[in-house]
Amino acid sequence: MSVGSINNMNLIPGLADQIKVVKPGIEAVSPESKAEFGNLLTDLINSVNQLHTESGQAQEALMNGDPVELHQVMIKAEEAGLATDLLLEIRNRLISAYNELIRMPI
Repeated sequence: MSVGSINNMNLIPGLADQIKVVKPGIEAVSPESKAEFGNLLTDLINSVNQLHTESGQAQEALMNGDPVELHQVMIKAEEAGLATDLLLEIRNRLISAYNELIRMPI
């Protein structure tokens, strides 16, 4: 996936803005970049949580009889589900990369 196509994704608000292009080569990891990575993951989890909260509120409003369109409720639920799938896939890739690093001979 190219950086241009990442900027067009609106699944996780703010995620595309935080992704930076890294030049190939071995570089030392600075403490700032560790903090940035941790903040990126925290923001990702918080945005997925926010999508689930909004989806739950829309579903509750529909059940209470408030004037909410059914298709909007379904769209919010699908957005939350896709965001969760994306978060789980990122987690799986990180675990896979970690396991690959562990298995590398020194």
